[in-house]
Amino acid sequence: MGTLHGVGAVTTVLLLLAAIGAVIGEPVLIPSLAASAGVLHSTPTLPVAQPRSVVVAHLLGAGAGYLVLALSQSSGPWSAALAGGLTFAATTLARTPHSPACATAVVVVLQTPAAARFVPLLLGATVVLVLGGFAASRVRRGAARYPVRWW
Repeated sequence: MGTLHGVGAVTTVLLLLAAIGAVIGEPVLIPSLAASAGVLHSTPTLPVAQPRSVVVAHLLGAGAGYLVLALSQSSGPWSAALAGGLTFAATTLARTPHSPACATAVVVVLQTPAAARFVPLLLGATVVLVLGGFAASRVRRGAARYPVRWW
């Protein structure tokens, strides 16, 4: 029953992100957010799944991606790899562990989305993930409460 609940929760929140993107005509669902949904719903009590880590780490990943783009002026795989590593360093230093954020940096470098559009959408999407985790943990009896801490 727990597995089915998790599958339903992850699928629901990802469909919600896809629907938001369809309504506003902008991609909101990116691969790293799908990975975050999996982390959040499979390990809701771990530090990596807490709201601060989910939200801040993805923003740090986007920032690392844009920084690498600005400094290297290249959107190739070498720059993407550097941005992923820089994200890991930044999230470690900020004590916001969340490995899917490394993929956000890679997405930024390889896709070069406009920051003024991408960053607010990313912030909103991470909040949707967190609220989805909160709601899912309240729906199923006996489920681990999410989050353990908000910040």
